[in-house]
Amino acid sequence: MTIEDIAKTLVEYCNTGQEARGLDELYAPHAVSVEAMVPPDSDRGPVTEGIEGIRGKHAWWAESFDTHSTSAEGPYIHGDRFAIRFAADATEKASGQRFQMTEVGLYTVADGNIVREEFFFMPFG
Repeated sequence: MTIEDIAKTLVEYCNTGQEARGLDELYAPHAVSVEAMVPPDSDRGPVTEGIEGIRGKHAWWAESFDTHSTSAEGPYIHGDRFAIRFAADATEKASGQRFQMTEVGLYTVADGNIVREEFFFMPFG
């Protein structure tokens, strides 16, 4: 797959609720995920290494939030990287607080797989 194929497929999967399929098909086993910020009560740091760790992040989100809607816009391609703009409307299960968020994911591709994802958030308020 070309970087364009990988990027377009990830956007499609994110917009159709198939994120797990994206992890299975598009990511390298040794992929790294980097968050801009980590919740204060989290026991993990900003860097997650390996596909199983990234799956764990997805599971944490599903366990912690009721997601009302999400969207993925893009991709925006540059060399061996591409970006996707994400938007979500969700409610934190523990507090009942509903919020909207926007973030950009920057993905690096090598040898036909996503090997790194980095997220940039838009501050609330």
